This record gives sequence, C-alpha cells and structure tokens, in this order.
Amino acid sequence: MANPNIVNVTTIYGKSVQAELTTTLTTEIIAAVTTGHVYKINSITVANIDGTNAADVSVFITKSGGSPIAIASTISVPADASLSLIDKNSGFYLEEGDNIEAGASANGDLTITISYEDIS
Repeated sequence: MANPNIVNVTTIYGKSVQAELTTTLTTEIIAAVTTGHVYKINSITVANIDGTNAADVSVFITKSGGSPIAIASTISVPADASLSLIDKNSGFYLEEGDNIEAGASANGDLTITISYEDIS
C-alpha cells in the first residue's frame, strides 16, 4: 500500500463522526482508511453525558494489520464535562489501512466526536 503524495492533492473533504461509546474497547469509530486516501485527524473530543458519574475513556489507533496502540488509556471524564484528547495543534495522520477504535468504562455515558480531513 502506498499513501498518496499530499503535495499533489486532488480533493480534501472535511468530515466528522460521532458515536456513543460502550465497554467494548475495540469499537471501530473510524473505519480503515481506503487505498489512495490519508485522513488528517484534527480533533478528538469526548463528552460525558451522565449527570452524576465520571467514566473512563480509552482510544486506540490500529495500524494496518497491527495491534491497537493507545493514544488515551483509561482517562477519567467527569460527569457533565468534556475532554479534548486531540486538537488542531496535536493532529496526526491515519495512513491506508489504519483505523481508530475506542471504548468506555460504562455503557452509554460517553460520546466521542472526531473531526478529520479525507485527503486524496
């Protein structure tokens, strides 16, 4: 697999994805990047929608054919609060075949929003 040369880009689409997290830590949030594309991750925000209890979030990058690598591991998100895991100043690229997975310590307490650019 060869990643596209991002100097010779033909399209850049701004995208975002939202999901409610469960206790399954390997829940796919962003599917594997398709051939000929690179995703620039601009932000990852996690919100706790439970008004009483804190919950932990874990987020992983899985490289094509590899094992999940944590970018956040059991970080507590207070009740009725949000946590910025990645912002525009700490963005990164997902290459072909890479994906993002996440999970929480409690079902339905946390939501995740990922903003990214699909570059091809």
